[in-house]
Amino acid sequence: MHTVELLLDAALDDRVRAVWHDLAARGLRSLASHRHPTNRPHLTLATADALSPGVGPALEGLPIEVELDDVVFLGRTVAWRVRPTAELQSMQRAVWEALDGRERNPLHDPRSWVPHVSLALRVEPEVHELYPRGLGGAAGRLVEARTYDSETRTVSTLA
Repeated sequence: MHTVELLLDAALDDRVRAVWHDLAARGLRSLASHRHPTNRPHLTLATADALSPGVGPALEGLPIEVELDDVVFLGRTVAWRVRPTAELQSMQRAVWEALDGRERNPLHDPRSWVPHVSLALRVEPEVHELYPRGLGGAAGRLVEARTYDSETRTVSTLA
């Protein structure tokens, strides 16, 4: 599977990593413990079995201003919700459409996509109440795009 991910500017990346470390210091699961070298805060626009040439042009609107809002629980993922601006939604839809003909993850269908930055994965629902609901707002920019190949566990720059 291949992802299309947007990376955060340095200040916003640092803010998300600080939250990861704060959660870990509280004894909660967080991505601070995920030590793979490709692990960094990001927003996933889409996942598909393969990428298409149209993905690159769909990402030409970078950078995009972004605001992180409240904490959301998406199944077993704890995430910081990203406010969906018109620019972000337009880019996500363009990437989704560029992947037409590929097997795409329905979670990223523009009609149901919830933009977010993950804070913790594989969190059992019975401990959701231990996670903070509000982290205060954070703002910054989505500055570059990459793809993660889950088979090879490698990343490549897209834009």
